[in-house]
Order: sequence, then structure tokens, then C-alpha cells
Amino acid sequence: MIKKHSRNKAWNEIKTNDSWAIFKIMGEFVNGYEKLSQIGPCVSIFGSARTKPDMKYYKLAEKVAKKIVDHGYGVITGGGPGIMEAGNKGAHLAGGTSVGLNIDLPFEQHDNPYIDNDKSLDFDYFFVRKVMFVKYSQGFVVMPGGFGTLDELFEAITLIQTHKIDKFPIILVGTEFWGGLVDWIKATLLDNFKNISEGDIDLVQVVDTEDEVIEILDKFYEEYNLSPNF
Repeated sequence: MIKKHSRNKAWNEIKTNDSWAIFKIMGEFVNGYEKLSQIGPCVSIFGSARTKPDMKYYKLAEKVAKKIVDHGYGVITGGGPGIMEAGNKGAHLAGGTSVGLNIDLPFEQHDNPYIDNDKSLDFDYFFVRKVMFVKYSQGFVVMPGGFGTLDELFEAITLIQTHKIDKFPIILVGTEFWGGLVDWIKATLLDNFKNISEGDIDLVQVVDTEDEVIEILDKFYEEYNLSPNF
């Protein structure tokens, strides 16, 4: 009986804490919407936090970011090291908008020095942070990365596939990294199991250079308006 009472008390305390957490979540949404609504058209760059500055995809991400700025967009990243740092660095060196959406993690995450001072936001909740990426990005440029990168990639694909948001460019950079995944999607999800439609394949494009990234972005926005996605 005592154990049951203790369990019920603990459960009630959790429910109370859950209710108060709503206000913290709301605060993150309000702060994010207010700050990011001012940044103008931006492209998000994703990729591994473990990528070192001497690695080719770090250098390529920096080039991609510079090219993005040269064509009138700002850059949004997850604010941390690795590919995120490269994206912010490229934007900063090109004199463009450099945004960092930082997340509080027990390891790996610290903000990089190339984020604009007034455009560094901190989040406790991954789901709030992902809403900001999707709402205020005019495109996703996805460099090689790990589980977090895949999470952000497939979140965007799913939202577009289900018409929860309008279509925007999702560009995978690095054929050697993404080619196997795309082949698996075509062979397994589409051909063998029919778990996606044939047109879903066209939601992503695989490239290898910064020029190809810009070509896709510019071609898309010759037809569509630049605006928040929902």
C-alpha cells in the first residue's frame, strides 16, 4: 500500500511539472518567432558536429555558405561545431546573415564564434528548434552527418510529403555519402515495398559542388516566392 501511494504521489508530481513546462515551451516558440521573423530569406545548412576544419566537407560547407550569401540568402545552422561552424563561418566571411540555433546537450554542443551576436538562439527542446528550421528556411542543404542530421532531413521530407508545409529545396551534398541511402530508398521503400510514391524521390536532390547547390536554389525561386513556410 505504501509503495502504491508513493508511486501515485510521484506520478502526480510529474503531471504538475508537465503542466508548468508548457510555459517554458511557449517561451521558446515566442522568442524564436520574434527573432527569426526579422532575419530575411535564409538557407539552413546541416551536418555533423564531428567534422574537423581540415576535412573536405567542412571546407565545402564553408564554400556553400559563401555562395549562398553571394546570391542573397542568409545562413542558418544548428550553431555548434563541425559543419555547423563551417556554415556560419562561410556566411560571416562573406558578410551575410549568420544564424545559430543552439541546443543544450550533455556533450558535443557549444556555439561557434561565427554567429551574429544578435542571431544566436538557445533551445532546450529539439522539437521547438526543428520548427524554427522548417519555418524560416528557404532550403535545406544537408552535408554528411549522423543521426541528428538524418532526423532533420526526414522531418522536412515528411512535412513536405504530407503537405503540412509547402515544398522547398532539399539538397544533399556528397554523392559518396548520400548515394547509398538514396539507392536504398528507391530500391527498398519504392520498388520492393511500395511504401512511398514515385514522386517522393524528387523531394531531394544529390549534388557535389557549391555551384550545383546555388543552381537548384535559384531555379526554384524563379518560380516560387520567398516567405516563411507556414
